[in-house]
Amino acid sequence: MIIVYALFFFIFGLVFGSFFNVVGLRVPKGESIVRPPSHCTNCQRQLTVRDLVPVLSFLFLKGKCRNCDAKIHWVYPLMEFLTALLFALAYLELGLKPELIIALLFISLLIIITVSDIAYMLIPNKILLFFGALLVVGRIFIQSDPWWDSIVGAFGGFLILLLVAILSKGGIGGGDIKLFFIIGLVLGIFSTLLALFLAAVIGLVTGVVLLIYRKQGRKTPIPFGPSIAVASIIAYFYGEQILEWYMNLLF
Repeated sequence: MIIVYALFFFIFGLVFGSFFNVVGLRVPKGESIVRPPSHCTNCQRQLTVRDLVPVLSFLFLKGKCRNCDAKIHWVYPLMEFLTALLFALAYLELGLKPELIIALLFISLLIIITVSDIAYMLIPNKILLFFGALLVVGRIFIQSDPWWDSIVGAFGGFLILLLVAILSKGGIGGGDIKLFFIIGLVLGIFSTLLALFLAAVIGLVTGVVLLIYRKQGRKTPIPFGPSIAVASIIAYFYGEQILEWYMNLLF
């Protein structure tokens, strides 16, 4: 039965991952997520059901538009697959517990801001406010242990990133600062600190690789949102194990 439920959440994630692509690409531009219907951005042809099957359509079409052969960006199938994988992981790690609702909302937020940050280097306030409100309500009814941990985590995450932004004179974007308020709310203070550390490491490695690959200067802006997203997922599901392992090394 566990496999059946995991498969259900995987398929559920595929469908929502496709929708999250639309949200992440349209909301920053102030466009409706409903109209116009999904279409090729090159030839404007409205996509049919055959074109919109998550991941599979991309593979069958060999990453090209059926009508004009324009390339489909790799971000679309990647985000669909990652959403599916993470939804299934959330179920396998948490089971059908109330915390699963928090996990699915958190994953959804991180996928959307990743798409948006990759495309525009922007984390929209509308997305943060929408998911922030849902997660605040969620944490009221599905509290962390201890109950105050999410409150300390939220304000701690926000203030730490704000301090970093001030000291770096704008090296951190406002969207990243507000995002860490929500991350702290979900993770609690210790896992938030872990997420911040991991995000810095992942961001540094990613930045070096991208700068070498693109052959651009050190001042070339690189989206930090994806690094934060990866770090936050690791901290959410495995933060306690990582912190316990670290403490055992010290003592």
